[in-house]
Amino acid sequence: MQISVDPPAAPLDIAHPEIAHPDIARAIAPGVAFFDFDGTLIHGDSLLMFIGEVIGHRRAKLAFLDALRSGLHRHARGRGPGVDLFGTIKTILLRRTLRGVPVADALDAAERLVHRVRWHAPLVETLKMHRREGRRVVVATGALDLYMPALLRGLEVDALLATGLEVADGRLTGHLSTGNCVRLDKAQRVRAWIAANGPVGETWGYGNRPSDLPMLGVVDRPTIVKI
Repeated sequence: MQISVDPPAAPLDIAHPEIAHPDIARAIAPGVAFFDFDGTLIHGDSLLMFIGEVIGHRRAKLAFLDALRSGLHRHARGRGPGVDLFGTIKTILLRRTLRGVPVADALDAAERLVHRVRWHAPLVETLKMHRREGRRVVVATGALDLYMPALLRGLEVDALLATGLEVADGRLTGHLSTGNCVRLDKAQRVRAWIAANGPVGETWGYGNRPSDLPMLGVVDRPTIVKI
C-alpha cells in the first residue's frame, strides 16, 4: 500500500464546466470518507505510545507530565508555543523527547508501535465498507506523518493528512514541519483536499468530540464516534 501525504493532486480534467455543480458531482462520483485516527479508528492516543517506543514508556509518561505542567504555566502567561493549550503541550513534548533522534530509530519505533495499537473494530469495518462501495478513504489526524504509514499498512487508504515532523541531517529536530493537524487546521486541510481532488461526490466524516467537530462540519454526512 502506498499512502500519499497531503497529495498536491491536480483537479480532475472535466470536459463540461457544468459538471462542477455539487449535485452533478455527487451523481457521477462515488464519494470520499474522512476518518480521524486517535480515538476513532483506534482506542486511545498513538503519539504518547510512539514516544514510549522511542525513549521508553516510563520516560514518556514522565515527559508528558512535565510538558503538561510547562504547557499550563506558559499558556496561562500567554507564552505558549502552540496555538492552543493542547498544541502548546504537544509542541513542548515533541521538542523534549524527539529532538536529535535518528530517523532510522524513529522508523524502527513505528514498526514496534504497529503491534501496540488497539483497533476500533466497528470503525475499521466502516472504512472497509466505504472501500467496497468504491469510495476514496482519507485519514486526517493530528498524529505524526512519521509513523502513520506503518500503522495504516494493510488498509486501503488513498491519502493521509497528518502532522509533519521536521528532519535535518537524518535526525528529528523536535519541531513541526506543518501545522498541527487538529481542530481548525484539520478542517482546512480536509477542505483543501476536497478542492484539489474534485469532483468527489458525497462526503462522509468520522471523528470524536470535541476536537473533530470542525472537520465534521465540512462533510455532508458527519458521524461522532464514541468509544
